[in-house]
Amino acid sequence: MRSARGLFRRAIAHSVPGSHLTPALAEQVAAALARRIGAPPTAAALADVDPWRLAAELTAFNADLAGDTARWGRLAQFGVAVCPVVDGDVLPETPWSALTGGRASGIELLAGRTRDEFRLFLVMAGLAGRVTDDQARTALDLLAPGPHGAHAYRTAFPGATADELLATVGSDALFRMPSLHLAQANTAAGGASHLFELGLASTAFDGALGACHSLDVPLAFGTLDSPTAKSAFGDAPPPAALRVARELGAAWTRFAATGDPGWPRYRPDQRLTRVLDTESATVRYPEETSRRIWRGRTPEPFDVVGRPG
Repeated sequence: MRSARGLFRRAIAHSVPGSHLTPALAEQVAAALARRIGAPPTAAALADVDPWRLAAELTAFNADLAGDTARWGRLAQFGVAVCPVVDGDVLPETPWSALTGGRASGIELLAGRTRDEFRLFLVMAGLAGRVTDDQARTALDLLAPGPHGAHAYRTAFPGATADELLATVGSDALFRMPSLHLAQANTAAGGASHLFELGLASTAFDGALGACHSLDVPLAFGTLDSPTAKSAFGDAPPPAALRVARELGAAWTRFAATGDPGWPRYRPDQRLTRVLDTESATVRYPEETSRRIWRGRTPEPFDVVGRPG
């Protein structure tokens, strides 16, 4: 953002999103949400809507998105209607293209994500353990990069189930690869990037969540007595969760104060990443197979695929 240049020198970004919308698709989302509420699709009209009603309608709208790929395309796979809009003004372009294109300067960046990002959305949609081959095929066609991306995933993960394929491509396209590409682009722009992955898994839902999206939030803030943390780890968090929370909180504090979270920065020749787990370690980038599939390709903004309905 042009107006933000020079305002800060360090940033911490968790689960960097690959879900940006074109203005055309954003207008369709706003119109569809406004119709549900019975208001014009303008900022002024929506500002007058009771916030609780707006939140409830948006939650219902998000649920309706799921599976309606003919109408909403990749947005249906994500299942979240409200996303950043590449409008050419507030957000002139996607972050990685701005950085690699020399239109933004690098900063000190701490970028992290969870290992099993998309599993949260599978559980929320009631699809964990129930993904069909057709659903996995649709996800690969919509989310995998380039004309041969779907084939690349099937070749790279030959024994994967439909659940595993959908979770992998969803995690990659929507969070894991955008987080990696932001670190790479920031490094290319002259900044210092540090990567981490949360590998500590939730014990809820018989392990179906894994190390899912949002699991890092109570760990980073040390709020293990919050409803979110209790739903993931139970009323008494295991010792591993307490240890990871201490490490992540200390990394935040140290990075804010010094620009160094406590492990080496990301470099293209080493690709080091801190994996926070029952036994944390600094290793070469852990999703190397996915990194190779996405090499040279960054997520493009979601665009209109169907007519307004």
